[in-house]
Parts: sequence; structure tokens; C-alpha cells
Amino acid sequence: MTTTYDTPVVLDRREGPYGEVVLRRHGELLQIIANGCFLMDTSDGRSERLLVDAALRALDARENPAVLIGGLGVGFSLAHAAADPRWGAITVVEREPAVIDWHRDGPLADISARALADARTEIVEADLLTFLRETSATYDALCLDIDNGPDWTVTEGNDGLYARAGLASCARVLKPGGVLAVWSAQPSPEFEGTLWNAGFQQVRTEEIPVARGVPDVVHLGVRPG
Repeated sequence: MTTTYDTPVVLDRREGPYGEVVLRRHGELLQIIANGCFLMDTSDGRSERLLVDAALRALDARENPAVLIGGLGVGFSLAHAAADPRWGAITVVEREPAVIDWHRDGPLADISARALADARTEIVEADLLTFLRETSATYDALCLDIDNGPDWTVTEGNDGLYARAGLASCARVLKPGGVLAVWSAQPSPEFEGTLWNAGFQQVRTEEIPVARGVPDVVHLGVRPG
């Protein structure tokens, strides 16, 4: 008996401001590829939901907290945040115009259409590092999902986000007692140490078991105040 596998079908391929981005369909899954590197697909979403939920759990009992989500991706984090009435405002920073288009008018709208129509939702087209340095807005939670983790960045320029200077920019946009939550495809004890050294408190890592290999994780830290 011969086993056959679905061949990925490219739905859109664009040269964006940071290189090539591709949306493709593989069987029932939609996948985003950046410069030949697999970023994410629509297979699960548990870890993206945990990213948002862990941040909310770590907050104190403040009313209508505002969350900043770094990276739109396939939309799981946004959709999950918008499904929770406890969030008062939801801002998503995404640097790839193509990804935003795929959600507004493309195949990913099936995941995010309701969230995008939510009055609490704002989509900002910008590089996250630049946004963190320049914005005057502050947030109760910052959820980062723009790379495969602190040790596996999509572009070389993202490395600085996970160093002390980048984490200082994260802390700058957080209100006192605000929470930083960072998604990663694998645990990073070194990043935990960097969070402590950057002044974050209550640093910890929550694991999300996967079918094979090391678990996905969410690294958490709280800004003092």
C-alpha cells in the first residue's frame, strides 16, 4: 500500500518589508512561512491561548485591562483575547502588511473576523521594536509571539528584543504590575535569567505539552510597581 501526503499549495506569496512571506494550505491547515522559515499554522492554538490566559491570570484584579499582542500570526491570540470580555482593549502590532490582508480579506478571516470587528480591537502595522520605543501608550499586559522563541528568532534584528535593552522597552510600555508573556517553541532557562536581570519579578515558565518533542512554553515576568 502506498501512502500519499497532501502537497502544500501556495495561496499567496509576497515580498514584504522584511523579506518573503508565504501563506499556504497543507491539507486542512493554513501555514505562514517567512523567508523559508516555518512560523505557525492553524493546527492547534493551545499555546497561543495560554499566552493570553497566563498574562490575564498574572494580573492583579484591575478592571478592563489593556493587552498589547506582538504579532498577528494566524490570529489565535487575538481571537482568544477578543472572546474574553475581561479585556478592556486589545492592540495587535503586526509588521507584515500581507498577514494583515490575509486576516481582513483572505483565508485567515475565518479565525479573526469576529475579533477584528470587536470595538476593543486595534491593528497597528508597525515593527514591534520600533513601536515599543516610540509609543506613548501603556498596557497592563504585553504578549509576544513574533518569533519561535527567544533562542530562535525569525529575523536577526529581533535578537535585541530578548536582551536587557529590548526588555527595558517592553517594561516601558507596561503599567506598574503589568505582565510580560513571551511564547517560545522550547524552554529557555537563559531567557528566564535575562528577565530577572532586566528587573522583572515573579519570573516563571508555563509548559504546553505537544504530541512529540519538547513542550511549547510561555515565559512570564511582572514589572515591579
